[in-house]
Amino acid sequence: MRLVIARCTVDYVGRLTAHLPSAPRLILVKADGSVSIHADDRAYKPLNWMSPPCTLRVGTGDEAGLWTVTNKAGERLVITVEEVLHDSSHELGVDPGLVKDGVEAHLQALLAEQIETLGSGWRLVRREFPTAIGPVDILARDAVGATVAIEIKRRGEIDGVEQLTRYLELLNRDSTLRPVRGLFAAQEIKPQARVLATDRGIDCVTLDYDALRGFDDADTRLF
Repeated sequence: MRLVIARCTVDYVGRLTAHLPSAPRLILVKADGSVSIHADDRAYKPLNWMSPPCTLRVGTGDEAGLWTVTNKAGERLVITVEEVLHDSSHELGVDPGLVKDGVEAHLQALLAEQIETLGSGWRLVRREFPTAIGPVDILARDAVGATVAIEIKRRGEIDGVEQLTRYLELLNRDSTLRPVRGLFAAQEIKPQARVLATDRGIDCVTLDYDALRGFDDADTRLF
């Protein structure tokens, strides 16, 4: 991972355009190729970013200080570096991945056992399907045999959609699996996460934990 603290401007050119005026910011360049721009607030959320696969070109000569990040759709993140305050690189190695809490782990197990909750004819391929960047919660086949990667969260937020997006980009490089579509499943899905998922062609499903555990009988409820 490369960490650069610099005074810079940032312009995003794609389906939408956005501009960040000159200010000191943190630029993260990760081993997976992603580039994100951070301010000293907003917790983990970047001001702007480009997800992999993408390419980073650092200008030289007359274009020194001009960073251009381009994704496969041709969208560009243009960073104009005015002053570098810090620049360091670090090898983090392979991350062991997030250890899920009891509810998420149980949701995964329950949904794997009851995969037809998602639709008649669905079948489980494997739980914790391994990839180079971590395991996909569930890999399944839908009623027509298409591959579906499922990411499960207790509370579905934007970072979960980003995580599933990275898995899908990797899985769709595998000719034995593609095309692979995504399904984001959670007990509660935040509106912003649902909007981002829809924009990326990812389906969303709200899971009823009690129903999966057999504690909720719809036929005996008053309402």
